[in-house]
This record gives sequence, C-alpha cells and structure tokens, in this order.
Amino acid sequence: MWQRASRRIVILSFIFLLLGLTECQARPASGPEMVTPAAAASQQTSGRQSAVDLKTAIQVVAKETIPAVVHIEVTQRQEVTNPFLPFENDPFFRYFFNVPHMPRKFKRELKGLGTGMIMDAQGHILTNYHVVGGASEIKVLRADGSEYTGKVVGTDPKTDLAVIQIPADKPLPHVTFGDSDKVEVGQWVVAIGHPRGLDETVTQGIISAKHRTGIMDPSSYQDYLQTDAAINPGNSGGPLLDLDGEVIGVNAAIASQSGGFEGIGFAIPSNMALHIATALIAHGKVERGWLGVSIQDLTPELAKKFSLANTKGALIADVLKGSPADKGGLKRGDVILSYRGKSVPDSGALRNEVANSPLGEEARLTVWRDGNQQDLTVKVGSLEEAAKMLLGSVKERLGVTVRPVTPKEADTYSLDTDEGAAISSVDPKGPLGQAGFEVDDIILEINDSPVEGVDGLANLVNGLPHNQKVVVKALDHRSGETGDVEVTVR
Repeated sequence: MWQRASRRIVILSFIFLLLGLTECQARPASGPEMVTPAAAASQQTSGRQSAVDLKTAIQVVAKETIPAVVHIEVTQRQEVTNPFLPFENDPFFRYFFNVPHMPRKFKRELKGLGTGMIMDAQGHILTNYHVVGGASEIKVLRADGSEYTGKVVGTDPKTDLAVIQIPADKPLPHVTFGDSDKVEVGQWVVAIGHPRGLDETVTQGIISAKHRTGIMDPSSYQDYLQTDAAINPGNSGGPLLDLDGEVIGVNAAIASQSGGFEGIGFAIPSNMALHIATALIAHGKVERGWLGVSIQDLTPELAKKFSLANTKGALIADVLKGSPADKGGLKRGDVILSYRGKSVPDSGALRNEVANSPLGEEARLTVWRDGNQQDLTVKVGSLEEAAKMLLGSVKERLGVTVRPVTPKEADTYSLDTDEGAAISSVDPKGPLGQAGFEVDDIILEINDSPVEGVDGLANLVNGLPHNQKVVVKALDHRSGETGDVEVTVR
C-alpha cells in the first residue's frame, strides 16, 4: 500500500514538473530565479537587450560586430641577399647559366592577409604586429565594401600588437572592450575574422584556459587566453568576443604544425591589448615599467624550503645594484606575493603587471622574507633607464661591451638588422675573453634564446643565474662561421 502511494506521489510530482516547465517556456520569467548567468551579465550592459537568448546570441553578436571588423591586405617589399653569390666566380656556373653579372641583392614582394578591429570613431584599428610589421603598403577593406589605405600609428613586437589608422570622414562603427580579468574558463566566445581570405567568418567556442605562456617568443609579454573557437591563418588581429558582444581578446596564434585549426587557439587578453593600444595612439610607443629584479617561478621544493604553503609567487633570483628594487629594499631570496594589491601567481604575471605600471608610481609589494610577510614600496622605473644599467651588467657578467650590428655586417653575414649584438671590447680575463671571443664577433643566441639587438642581449644576461654555465652561439667575424661555446657567467 505504501509502495502504491509513493508511486502515485512520484507520478503526480513528475506531471506537475512538466506543467511547470511548459508554463515557463510559454511566458517570460517573472522572477529572478529564472535569469541565466548569461542573462545576468547582459542586464549589466547598458543599451543591450535585457536578457541573452542563447538561440540567437551569436547571431546578434555577429550582426553588431561585423561592421567594425576589417580585412587587412599587406604588401611587404624586401631586399634580400642573392643566394648564388658564393658561385659568383665559379666559371662552370657562369658558363651553364650564362650570368655575365651577379647582382648582390634582389627585390621581392610578399603579400599577407589579416584582420583588424576598429577601436574608435576616428578610425584607429587594432591588429597584430605580425600582420602589419614591416609592411610597405596596407590596404583596409570594411564590411560595406569601402577600401582605404592604412598607415601605421605604432607597433609593439613584445606583445604582437599594432595600431593602424584609416581616414574617417564620418564616425565609424567600432567595437566595445570588455574586462578580460573577469573571463571564466568554459565561457562561450565568438571569433570573427577573415581566415584564408574568407571575409566575415564567424566561429564559436569556449574559453579553454587562461594565463597561457610559452606560446611565442619567450622574451615577449605573454598571458594568453586559450580557446577552441576555430582560428586559422588570416584570423590574426580579429576580435574574440563574449556573448554580450564585448571584445575580451585579440586573436593572435594557433597551435598547429600544419598551419590549420586543431582546436587550440590563443588570444591576447583585452585588458593588455587596450593598454598597449592606448599607449601607441598617445605616444607611438609603449613605455614599460621596470623594477630591476631577475625573477623565477617557485617549485614545490623551493616553496618547502621557504616554508610557503604553495608555489604561488615570484622568487627574486637577483637584484640589480642601483635599481628601483635595490633602492626599495628588495633582496635576493625574497618571494613577491602581491604587487599593487593583486596577488602574484607566478613570475610571468608579475612581469606583465610591472610592465603595465605607470612610471614613477610608488608601487606597494608584499614579500615573504625569513618566514614572515613584509610590505615594501618601490618606485617604478622605466626600461630606458634599465637599458643603461643592464649594459653595465653585460660588461660585469660577460666581460664585454657590445654595439648594434651595422648594416654592412648584416649584409655580409646575411643577418636581419636587429639580429645579434656585436662585441666592441673584450676583457681578456672575462668569461668571453677566456673563451676566445674577439672584437667584432657577433653574439647570436644564449641558451637557444635569440639575441635581438643590444637591449635584447642585456635582458637575457640579466636573467641568467650567477656562476652558471650557459651556451653562447656566436658568429666569428674572421670566417663568418657560427658555433656554440660554453662559458660560465659571473
């Protein structure tokens, strides 16, 4: 009897539940309990519909955003060294190929495609550096068919961002930026771009992960959002949007050996992108903050050694003498737990936060020292100031002074203009002097990290642990040959 009664109760409850669901679908929800998370987020955005309809959300985002997304066509004219120069005096080569005169260089023209997003009514367009960097000509096509010639306002290779501009006779449609710090893993996103020249392509996916690093050049500023929204060549520079139609990232890279989509794409967070773009528009360059410390991530072993409960934080491996950190009281062995009121998860996050700090600001830090937390204040310096000090560090730790590679040297050795740093003086008793380095030899890499000019070498050297062996790849100015040499830095 009790079993029959229980069965009746279950059946009646199920019927009432079905009736309730049908009623909810038939009329708008009247109470806050029926508002989805997406709808709640949408209600906070002024000028938008009061609730996100997941059936049409992507359609709405695409319709509102496509007018502000542009197709970028780039022409790059290069002058390259003739690869047949070694055969210039070979009689057999001259005979068979009938070459009376061998030009040292020849010109070639490269074409490229990418995407950009109009940032404001004045026609500023945010895109990737690798889309427009080195361009001789930039053509911009809007969704309405209009075509413009774009000019570069500023570029920042370290974040792979650039701003170009097109003339605006009237206010142009533009995107709205969201707060990338509030993005959550699993959140739905929409990517818009021009993959392989296919205009106005819309794809969807989710945020797969946050704070991805080690994707591109290790010396760059990285804090990528990872997404499975389809991103292919040509999408670079396009927007990654949330379902409110706000830009939360700039599509920048795909993780594929073949160059095609494999479900893993990366976008530069909107907060970083907007900070860089604003600086480029205002000054044409990015002025980055600097403390003067070498930092590294904590391992479980190091955390245990310092009596820390977890591996969050950035361990100071070295403090440059006379730097803002030195003047502010930071010491080697300190673990930075928070910076400007934000917790520090790892060394990469701290590096990005310091770079984005206003110059001259008195930044407050919390460090772990001798088993206790301490609060310190450090005045943020500039990277221009750092460059001078870091060059002194190169002399102290490697025993050489360096200079930029000259155009003649770059031509002779087939180097890019910003590739390597040439030695201008050598201390015979220094690490490189004892290894046989000479004036005019060119340092190309340290521990497989490419040396990008004098400043690049200084940054690499400053990050090396003391009294440790490193592998230096260099070019012998006498023979033009390259080789690896193991040295111990001071």
